[in-house]
Amino acid sequence: MPTAPQPAADGSGPLLERRYYLDLARPRLAPAALMAEVQAHLPDFAPALLADFRRKNDATGPLQVGEEFEIKILGPWNGCVRVTDAGATFFELITLEGHPEAGRIRFEAHWLDERPDVLRFEISSRARSRDGLVAFAYDTIGGGKLMQEATWTEFCTRVAQAAGGAALGPVTVETICHAADGTTYHRS
Repeated sequence: MPTAPQPAADGSGPLLERRYYLDLARPRLAPAALMAEVQAHLPDFAPALLADFRRKNDATGPLQVGEEFEIKILGPWNGCVRVTDAGATFFELITLEGHPEAGRIRFEAHWLDERPDVLRFEISSRARSRDGLVAFAYDTIGGGKLMQEATWTEFCTRVAQAAGGAALGPVTVETICHAADGTTYHRS
């Protein structure tokens, strides 16, 4: 029996919208070619020490909707994700029951409208901690937040190396927190 999705609504603590992105001038690869590389070699872009991705079915090539990855995460929690959408310049994953987070994450490459010679690679997520214990470790202790940021920053850096071109700055990280009381604020 397949593992059930773990949407953000089932999680605990504040809903976090996160963005990690990097802009590259004059890359060697266009968005579709770059995303073909990322989809075909997803585990190679993640730092294995922090988040070791393994395809469950040992498939190769482009990601397929329904395909699952096991992720060995540094620390006491591991998890699985499932591909819910995939196209030429993007793909999206949902966390599965038991993953430390409840939510979705999207990976996308596109040209910037205002700068057609600049490619943006972006990772965006909407997620909550799966339960109170994970929320405590992530928010109060802060270790989960640091690990997650290091994982996706390194992922963006590796994608930039594959794309070629000149980075127009470091990886940008943005977090918007939606608290239970309805307030929304930016968090560093």
